[in-house]
Amino acid sequence: MFGKINFVEKKIVVIIVTYNGAKWLKKCFQSLEESSYKVNTIVVDNNSTDNSIEIIQSFPKIQLIQSAENLGFGKANNLGIQKALELGANYVFLLNQDTWVFPETISNLVKVAESNEQYGIVSPLHYSGDEIHLDVNFEIYCKRKTNSISEQVDEVPFVNAAAWLLSKKTIEKVGFFEPLFQHYGEDRNYTDRILYHKYKTVVVKNTKICHDRVISRSLKKDCTQAKFRILAEVLNVNNNMIISYLKGFQSVLRLPKYFLKFYSFPKVFSMFCQLLGYFILLKFHFLTILKARKSYK
Repeated sequence: MFGKINFVEKKIVVIIVTYNGAKWLKKCFQSLEESSYKVNTIVVDNNSTDNSIEIIQSFPKIQLIQSAENLGFGKANNLGIQKALELGANYVFLLNQDTWVFPETISNLVKVAESNEQYGIVSPLHYSGDEIHLDVNFEIYCKRKTNSISEQVDEVPFVNAAAWLLSKKTIEKVGFFEPLFQHYGEDRNYTDRILYHKYKTVVVKNTKICHDRVISRSLKKDCTQAKFRILAEVLNVNNNMIISYLKGFQSVLRLPKYFLKFYSFPKVFSMFCQLLGYFILLKFHFLTILKARKSYK
């Protein structure tokens, strides 16, 4: 199916952004050490205040980049990606701190990535921490597949960046994460740019990780995510500027309605006001948005 692949020539660099993730790190790092496909690992720490640094330094093969501030997900990953490319990586594997892999995870991902250069983002299945059930949100992404490319490979419009394999060629074409996002939304923006450059986002069904997270809900978090969803719409280079802003405004109206099943009407109205204010602010930053969109092309 995949043809002959010369694994010896492929350098894989795993990039993990950490922030107060001490309870997961040993299991994550140990799983990488047990991988059948040998990798280099870069950890970018976002100024953790727990004993994360101590744990990272107990794994001497890991290259640590310490940030003096919390850069968020995208900008911290950008530091790691830049360093990985300087080290001659053929692929980078972005991995969340609260995950672990299995011996054949990376090997199987590389096989699929090598089989088709148009696979821009190659993702394993995400299981929950019990190693039995699919992660709840990930299961939703899988149900939205747009194409069954093969028995083991599905194309999807979006998959979160908890475990992304990206080739050097993809990064050189699509670029790094958009720094306008602090946390949330940067992966959606990137998948939009993947699509713009005629790449595919695929899920490999014979490959898995475990994502040991509890999905919690709070008005503040949901409002932040909604704002960055609007920003992603405005920055979506697959649409012209007028359509992008229109879709952003539609999200201002649509997202609060969705949250009515979780919050009281006064709280949802408060969210609507915040989202409307954020959208107006984005209109005032038209030139910044335009510059970002041009950089994607």
